[in-house]
Amino acid sequence: MPRFSVIVPAYNVQAYLHECLESVLSQSYPDLELIAVDDCSPDASGAIIDEFAARDARVRPVHLAENRGLGPARNAGMAEATGDYLIFLDSDDSLTPDALHAIADRLKETGDPDVLVYDYARIYWTGETVRNQAAAQLAEEGPAPFRLADRPGLLRLLMVAWNKAYRREFVEEEGFAFPSGYYEDTPWTYPVLMTAESIATLDRVCVHYRQRRRGGILGTVSPRHFDIFEQYDRVFAYVDQNPELDRWRPLLFRRMVDHFVVVFARPDRLPRRSRAEFLRKARTHYRRHRAPGVPVALRSRLHHTLVRLGLHRTYRVLRLTAALVRRITKVTNRLLKGVRAAALRLHYRIQRCLPVRADRAVFAADGVRGHGCHPGALEQAFRTHAPRVRTAWIAAEQHDSVPAGTRRLRPGTAAYWTALARSKYLVHNAAFDRRLVKRRGQVLVQTQRGTPLKHMGLDLRERPAAAGDTDFDELLDDVDKWDYVLSANRHSTLVWERVHPGGYTTLEYGSPRADVFQQATSADVARIRESLGIPEGTVAILYAPTHRDYRRTQPTTLDLHHVLRRLGPRFVVLARAHHRHGGPLAPTAGQVIDVSDHPSVESLCLASDALVTDYSSIMFDYADLDRPIVIHADDREAYEAARGTYFDLRSFPPGAVSRSEDELIDIFATGHWRGSRSAQLRSAFRERFCPYGDGRAAERVVRHVVLGETTRPSVVPLDKRHPVPSPAASLAHSPLATVPQPTGARTVTESH
Repeated sequence: MPRFSVIVPAYNVQAYLHECLESVLSQSYPDLELIAVDDCSPDASGAIIDEFAARDARVRPVHLAENRGLGPARNAGMAEATGDYLIFLDSDDSLTPDALHAIADRLKETGDPDVLVYDYARIYWTGETVRNQAAAQLAEEGPAPFRLADRPGLLRLLMVAWNKAYRREFVEEEGFAFPSGYYEDTPWTYPVLMTAESIATLDRVCVHYRQRRRGGILGTVSPRHFDIFEQYDRVFAYVDQNPELDRWRPLLFRRMVDHFVVVFARPDRLPRRSRAEFLRKARTHYRRHRAPGVPVALRSRLHHTLVRLGLHRTYRVLRLTAALVRRITKVTNRLLKGVRAAALRLHYRIQRCLPVRADRAVFAADGVRGHGCHPGALEQAFRTHAPRVRTAWIAAEQHDSVPAGTRRLRPGTAAYWTALARSKYLVHNAAFDRRLVKRRGQVLVQTQRGTPLKHMGLDLRERPAAAGDTDFDELLDDVDKWDYVLSANRHSTLVWERVHPGGYTTLEYGSPRADVFQQATSADVARIRESLGIPEGTVAILYAPTHRDYRRTQPTTLDLHHVLRRLGPRFVVLARAHHRHGGPLAPTAGQVIDVSDHPSVESLCLASDALVTDYSSIMFDYADLDRPIVIHADDREAYEAARGTYFDLRSFPPGAVSRSEDELIDIFATGHWRGSRSAQLRSAFRERFCPYGDGRAAERVVRHVVLGETTRPSVVPLDKRHPVPSPAASLAHSPLATVPQPTGARTVTESH
C-alpha cells in the first residue's frame, strides 16, 4: 500500500501532460502510485499515459470508454486508488520539487489528519509566477490538527480539490464523490472541510497552477457555466442532510453569492445573450438559500443587492459608468502628471542657478533594499570623518535602515531635484537620473557594485543577451560626469578603466561595504543571527546566486530543501535572491530562511558561516571575512556564452567548486568546504582581490575626496587583519564538521 495515490485525469492536454506526470514521478518521495485517467481524450493523451506506464511500474493507466468529464474521471481514479492519502492533480498543472516529501513530513507531524491543505502558485504563460494571495491562512502556528470551526479562514482559499491531501479511509467512509459538470470542486471541497474531524496546513507551495493563455475550461465562453447553480444546490443539500453543519449556512450563502458575481462579471465565461438569464437564476438561488443576518463586507454589498434583485441592466449601466470614471480619472491623472513634471523641470532649472553647497552630499544605490552597498558605507564615513557635510539618501520607500541623522529624499520630488542641483558631492553605485546636469563645482563619485567577474560596460556590446536595452552612448555620457571611480583591487582598476573609458580618477582604496567585516564584533554576529532566527549551534550557509541574463525567468536549479534533508538538521540556509529575481529562491520552511528582502547583505554575510554563490561579486567582499566560500557553477557554459567572465573561476577559485547538487552536498557533508585545501585557495584569492580590506576603505575615500588628503594612506597587511570569526569556527573539530555518510557514498575531493 503506497503512501500517496496521485490521481491525474487527462483530456486534451497532450502539450502539458508530460510535464505534469514527470513532476510526480521525479518526486524525492517515491512511495506513490500515479493513477492517470484518460477521459477518452481525442488527442495523444492516452498514448502518453501508456508510455509513462511502460517505463514506470508506479503508473496505473485507466482508459474510459467515453468522455465523462473531470468529476467522473476523478471518481474513476479513486476507485483504483490504494494509497493512504489521495492527491488530485490537474493534468496541465505540476507538483513542485519535493512537494510529496514535505506533505509526508507534515502528515507525520500532525498525526495523519483527515485533510492536509497546502499552498499553490499561479504560473502564467508569460513565465510570471504569483503565489496564492491568501497564503496567510496556511500558517502552521497554533495547534494541529484542528477542525474547520477553529480555522474558518481556510474557506477564503480557492475551493479546489488539488490543493489538499485526503485520507482515503475518511473519503470512503463519508462516501464523498465528484459530480458531473463545471465547478465540480465546489460540492466536494465544502462538504469535505466541514465534515473533517482533523485538518492540518502546510505553508509551502506544492502545486504550480498553470494559467493557460487559451483553452482552460473556466476561461472558455460556454452556457455550461450555468452548472454552478446545481453545484451549490448540492452543497446546501448536504447541509440539509447533516443538521450539525447548519452553522455553516450563512458563510456558504455569502461565498455562493460572491462566486455568482465572479462568474457573471468575467467576460470570458458567459455568452452575452445568456447574461440576463444567469442573473435571474442567481436571484432565484439567492432567495432559495438566503441565510438572514449574514455579514457582508461593505465593498460587496452592491453586488449582493444586484444579485438579490436580478438587476441585469442596472449592473451593466454601473459597469459602463465605472469604466467611464476610470477613463476620465486616467486622463486627468495624465494631465496632472504632465503639469507636475513641467513644474519640477522649471524648479530644477531655477535651483541650478543658485550656488552649489559645499556642505551637502547626496547618496543613492541600486540593487539594495534601503541604505547599503558602497554608497551606504561612504555615507556613514562622511558623517564620521567629515561631520560638517550634511548627507541625504535617495530612496523610493521609507526604509528603516536609513540612519536617523540622514535626510531621506524620494525620487521625483522638489527636494530631490534641489539636492541634485545644489549638493557638491554626488555618490552612486550605478547612475543618477539621466536628466541630471552636472554643474561646475560638483563632485560625482562612482562606487560601482563590486569587483567585476562578469563582463561589464562596453564589453557587453558583443553580448546582446546580457546588454539588453543598454544605450551605450548614454552610458558614455554618464561616464563623462564621473570624477572618481572606486576600485577594490588592481583587477578592478584595469577592468573599469577599459570598459568605462573616461577622464576620472581611480581610487584603488578597497571595498567600503566590506569595512564592517573588520569592525564588527562577535556580539554583533550573535545579535544578527538571533534576529534572523538561526538556531544556536547550527552552520548557516548564505546562498546568493547572481542573475542569469540568458533566462527570462530565474528559477534556481538548486533544490535547497533537498540539500538540507541530505545534510541534516545541523545546517540552515539563508537564501538570498538577486534583486532582479522578483521573488524568493525557495519558500521559508524548516531549515531554509528567505532573506531576499533583508536590507543589508553585509549583515547576512556576518551571520553566515559559509557562502555558496556562483558568479556574483559578493564572493570578493566575503573573502574579506576570511570564511569558507563554495562556488556552485552548474551552468558555466551557458553563463559564459551569454555574459562571459574575466577569468576562469575554476582555475582560480576562492574555495571548493561544485558542478552539481550532489557534489555540493558532498563538499559540505565531508567537511571539504572548510578543509585545508579550501583554506589555501581562499588565502590566494584574498591576496589577489583583497589587498586593502582592512576596514578603512571608506575612510580613505573621504579623506581624499572631501578632506583633500593626497598622501596614500597605509594599509594593514593581510596577516595582521582579524575579521570577526563565524560561530562555526569554534566547532571545526566537533561532530558538526562532517555529516555521517551512507555506505558507498561518493566523495568529492578537495581538488575541486
